[in-house]
Amino acid sequence: MKLIPTASQTVGPFFHFGLERPAWADLTGGGKAIGDRIRIEGQVRDGDGAPVQDALLEIWQANAAGKYDHPEDEQEKPVDPGFRGFGRCATDAQGRYAFTTVRPGRVPGRGNTLQAPHVNMTIFARGLLKHLVTRVYFADRSAANESDPVLATIDDPVARRTLLASAGATEGGVTTYRFDIILQGDGETVFFEA
Repeated sequence: MKLIPTASQTVGPFFHFGLERPAWADLTGGGKAIGDRIRIEGQVRDGDGAPVQDALLEIWQANAAGKYDHPEDEQEKPVDPGFRGFGRCATDAQGRYAFTTVRPGRVPGRGNTLQAPHVNMTIFARGLLKHLVTRVYFADRSAANESDPVLATIDDPVARRTLLASAGATEGGVTTYRFDIILQGDGETVFFEA
């Protein structure tokens, strides 16, 4: 039997009716999680500035104490049973998304240096040959950001700012952070190798 390579295909399209589950965008279990509740919202745009209406975003993060609910996280920190460390959200017709979560605690990085509070984000969208991986840091945590070992690897201060979510209004004790994602071109978000 002769093997014939399969042609490369792009990621997507995604079927919103099967993947869009609003509950997946709330990592707090309806407010049961311990810690400061926050909302991360933004818009996904392509290289021409047009909204990407069929993107799928996934986030994964530590809880408020800085512990991942994963067997490989062996830190002596508590697991929060009310917190789901994973979420998924599809963009709407204007390319918008929103997650409700808790402000993550600091986790150890290489050499036991503490990383700044951050959220890991993966973006899937039509036209991408493979998914994109980035991080969401919080602009109002500048002291922690200055010592973060991952942010320190990005020499260009303009590029580094693409990873900072800016704080907005606080309503009902929930602070909203704005984090727009630009897939390519001017102001392109920094993406990491998966």
